[in-house]
Amino acid sequence: MIPYANPHYWGNERKYVLEALDSSWISGGPFVDRLEKEYASACGSKYAIAVSNGTCALHLAYLGLDLKLGDEVVVPGFSFLAAANVAIHMGLKPIFAEVDKKTWCLDGRTVSSVLSSRTRAIVPIHTYGNACPMEEIMDISSKTGIPVLEDSAEAIGTQYKGRWVGTMGHVGCFSFHATKTITTGEGGMVITDDPSMNEKMRLYRSHGMGKIRYFHDVPGHNFRMTNIQAAIGCAQLEHSKEIFEHRSKIYERYACCLRNERGVYLQSFPQEVNPVPWMFSCLLDDCIFGSRDEVMAKMSLRGIETRPGFYSASLQPIYGKLSLPNCEYVGQRVISLPGSPPADSLDVEKVCSALLSLRKE
Repeated sequence: MIPYANPHYWGNERKYVLEALDSSWISGGPFVDRLEKEYASACGSKYAIAVSNGTCALHLAYLGLDLKLGDEVVVPGFSFLAAANVAIHMGLKPIFAEVDKKTWCLDGRTVSSVLSSRTRAIVPIHTYGNACPMEEIMDISSKTGIPVLEDSAEAIGTQYKGRWVGTMGHVGCFSFHATKTITTGEGGMVITDDPSMNEKMRLYRSHGMGKIRYFHDVPGHNFRMTNIQAAIGCAQLEHSKEIFEHRSKIYERYACCLRNERGVYLQSFPQEVNPVPWMFSCLLDDCIFGSRDEVMAKMSLRGIETRPGFYSASLQPIYGKLSLPNCEYVGQRVISLPGSPPADSLDVEKVCSALLSLRKE
């Protein structure tokens, strides 16, 4: 079986984990502090806060933005919907906007149409390593005063007009899940340039306790990253350039095989985006391939693990009745192919040959 994803260790992961185990720091500790400092430097942010996973990063960012019961947050209807789910748990209301049918990211033109007097945050989600139209979104934010939270879980290292995604909004979130570009197994990061927001989020991250132990300034959570997780992250970050290059190499090998093939459409990256693709995903013409889900089943029989595109929020009853035709179109046709680095160990040509053999005409 060619796996959909397979974590790869690039250098000092084992060494640093053993150092963490041999120290007295198992939960927080020196590797956490180091990862925060080095990650902030890598992406060009003033502050970085390590957390236990990407979902916690979103939750912490919402708390940092001081969102309250009944506030609305705008999210794309096609994406991994952690931002919407966390909003619901906090008593917020996710408002779904359409995506662009070519980039599969939030369509800036639809954001303004769903804003209301209750909108308190716009959450562009940089799907599959692409970038949302941040200039347009930040212009809307500037005119309305609504803050922007960038969900960059799938786009570590991707740049928009020379800046890392996650650094253009008021706060940015990243995931270090096992399948992500840089991994700590689980884990995540929140970044911001706002000193007061940084202080507030650090307070919420650790039970709301400030300078006085066991005195709770706010009703906080335990969103802390362990020193062992951070040790893996520090080792991964040392090889970030190599990791990004391998991700791009895998994408280009797939694109070379598939970009001119009948019935296969690649995700479109705008000119201003320098992507670090999280994985290789493409859209299949169902008139030529038939059902995407049937294609996935047949790929599995050929020993190739794949993943479907994200289901549109409009097709999931927990989000209510919605009309999101673009999100539905993309979500029902996108397939993600195996994409784990290093590129030399992935048989891209075998995967592509198997996929193309499933065309019906």
